[in-house]
Amino acid sequence: GDLVKRTGSIVDVPAGKALLGRVVDGLGLPIDGLGSLCDHERRRVEVKAPGIIERKSVHEPMQTGLKAVDSLVPIGRGQRELIIGDRQTGKTAIAIDTILNQKDQHSRATSDKDILYCVYVAVGQKRSTVAQLVQILSEGGALSYSILVAATASDPAPLQFLAPYSGCAMGEYFRDNGMHALIIYDDLSKQAVAYRQMSLLLRRPPGREAFPGDVFYLHSRLLERAAKRSDDTGAGSLTALPVIETQAGDVSAYIPTNVISITDGQICLETELFYRGIRPAINVGLSVSRVGSAAQLKTMKQVCGSLKLELAQYREVAAFAQFGSD
Repeated sequence: GDLVKRTGSIVDVPAGKALLGRVVDGLGLPIDGLGSLCDHERRRVEVKAPGIIERKSVHEPMQTGLKAVDSLVPIGRGQRELIIGDRQTGKTAIAIDTILNQKDQHSRATSDKDILYCVYVAVGQKRSTVAQLVQILSEGGALSYSILVAATASDPAPLQFLAPYSGCAMGEYFRDNGMHALIIYDDLSKQAVAYRQMSLLLRRPPGREAFPGDVFYLHSRLLERAAKRSDDTGAGSLTALPVIETQAGDVSAYIPTNVISITDGQICLETELFYRGIRPAINVGLSVSRVGSAAQLKTMKQVCGSLKLELAQYREVAAFAQFGSD
């Protein structure tokens, strides 16, 4: 029974450095009580991803500061690396640590091109969780180079559906102006649920797991916007770390398989490893980075070259050691 009015314009959000250190909702309106935004431009929420000619292959490392990630599943600037695992396995912790670990680089930076700006999109999370995250980032001194986009669980489904695209538009400002940005979508399974809710209310025919037929396109058009730009177009980059929550470790469900096929690799987290005290609880056998060593420094390559093989041999021997001796 709500009143609906048309604005007569296509959805756009504020973008620019004025947003750094702020918390905004899915439409880019500040929700942190620090007043309105000043000195910013506006960007369309839905734009086409860069074409093939405007791109360049990923070749610069994006240091997360986590040894397990930087050595075994290296991430490059402009890559899309999925963080996948059950609930309470430390998916968000990896993402937040990555933001916090950019602080050293930020303090040493001499120009805009040395800095990695961070955009964190919280979809369908509790307000208390978002408030806690803001506190962690401000205590760690990471809020000055971060933007938080929050569409909480109490927000309407269209806002939860829109928030990742809004965050992406904010990150694209840095990418298109020759700077580097990192965007974290936490998490895309909740966005898919919100989209399913909208589609069913609009009487669209449901498909597998009651998701609409275009749920693959929902995520592919979002993640394709993360790219490494060519030197002619400013050499900026937007790196994406989408998060997907699995149910009881089922990686073969509909949304996980979709997003795995779109991204350039995945970091798989396991409950069992987490409870054994191995944190980050990364399953090295299942985790891959398709960009691989192209995004690693030479020194890192030399140190970690044989590490995956040695770990595989260790797992083989560990499995063999479980046989009875009688």
